[in-house]
Amino acid sequence: MAELATIARPYAEALFKAAAAQAADASEWLDELAAIAGQEQLQAFAADPKVRAEQVFDVITGVMKAPLPEIGRNFLRTVIDNDRVPALPEIARQFRELVNAQRGVADATVESAFPIEAAQLADLQGVLEKRFGRQLRLQVQLRPELIGGVRVVVGDEVLDTSVKARLEQMRVALTA
Repeated sequence: MAELATIARPYAEALFKAAAAQAADASEWLDELAAIAGQEQLQAFAADPKVRAEQVFDVITGVMKAPLPEIGRNFLRTVIDNDRVPALPEIARQFRELVNAQRGVADATVESAFPIEAAQLADLQGVLEKRFGRQLRLQVQLRPELIGGVRVVVGDEVLDTSVKARLEQMRVALTA
């Protein structure tokens, strides 16, 4: 996976510089490209040596909901010409990190055993923003195996207050 991240970094950085003020708009169409490129059938199609780069470009742009702007078309052609279609999801992730860093925002995944109501999520967001020292964009994922509590992932930082984690800590303490 580190290799894919290394391949994606220069593309994400170059697009971030080229997009400049339109980075938020670029993030939208780049996320859509990443979702399309993440499909196994498309990756197999793009890797087929009998398929021309223009055919791959036409398939991807044909599936998109809205037409790509000029910068998007140029970017996609560069990615396809360099056989980097499988790296598009990672490019989008790194690009989103650059945009978030510019805005002073971070993406956070809140894993919970149960659905979280909007008021509870707003309270949790305030506590987490204070804890992590930055504005967070929360995304909630249901994970029943946590039993209770939440597990929060912000970049490479993890805050695990789940019942499952506490039980694991108790098991380790008792067997030590």
